[in-house]
Amino acid sequence: MTALTQARPAQAVKGRDKRDPFRATPLTKVALGFTLILSIFPIYWMVIIASRTNSDAVDVPPPLLPGGNLGENVQRVLATEDAHFLTGLLNSLIVTSTVTLSVVIISTFAGFAFARLHFRGRNLLLGSILLTMMVPLQQMGIVPLYQLMVDLGWVGSLKAVILPYLLNGFGVFMMTQYTDQAVPEELVEAARVDGASTLRIWWNVILPAVRPGMAVLALQTFMLNWNEFMWPLIVLTPENPTVQVSISFLTAAHTTDYVLIFTGTALSVLPLIVVFVAFGRQIVGGLMEGAVKA
Repeated sequence: MTALTQARPAQAVKGRDKRDPFRATPLTKVALGFTLILSIFPIYWMVIIASRTNSDAVDVPPPLLPGGNLGENVQRVLATEDAHFLTGLLNSLIVTSTVTLSVVIISTFAGFAFARLHFRGRNLLLGSILLTMMVPLQQMGIVPLYQLMVDLGWVGSLKAVILPYLLNGFGVFMMTQYTDQAVPEELVEAARVDGASTLRIWWNVILPAVRPGMAVLALQTFMLNWNEFMWPLIVLTPENPTVQVSISFLTAAHTTDYVLIFTGTALSVLPLIVVFVAFGRQIVGGLMEGAVKA
């Protein structure tokens, strides 16, 4: 009898252990659903207005279903001569892709150097990079930077938009921390013992380990530079803009064409959505894989 009595609580505890402690509660599901609605609604509303007329855009209550004017509104955006919208899209793709590639490669090199190479002044250099993150260099240095572009003869050229963003202090700091956590120092020392050069270690040891961090940095850099507005507006000509500057030119002189602005914005968001859909799962999966390996 005593053994049977003791077995029952043990079986009960064993049964409770089978429950998933990380299973979402109904309240958690409701909160996540509400957050998802809040996140998606601005994009949905942008598409709604882009498919309507200006009279629908100011209706009370506002329309919540798409209209039938999306194709016509897209044609109006592309036909607006002052906006140069297709040129802006192409320029933004060129600038953003170049800057993203440069930031990821340079940050990965610098992260490897700061995390796993020993040289004099390493901490001082890393501290200097951190200081650049604390100071709003774009706002404080915009006048001398513009004067530099004038002296170089780059005003109106995409080089003036690309050059200031080829290096990112946050990217260097992020990849330094990621490399320090993802790559054991013993692994680098073992590669050195095997006769691998520094470049070979970076290519064969560092890159495979920090690939998830590179993907996250690339996605963030792409988004930030795609949405950049102030510097391209200052340094580029109206005939050779980026996409965000093109959207600002969609506004008429005396009236605001909300449908035209929302349609242009919807078109400018499409590349970001494509990047998220194409690489979002890989980025999250890579991060989880890196966490499991760590």
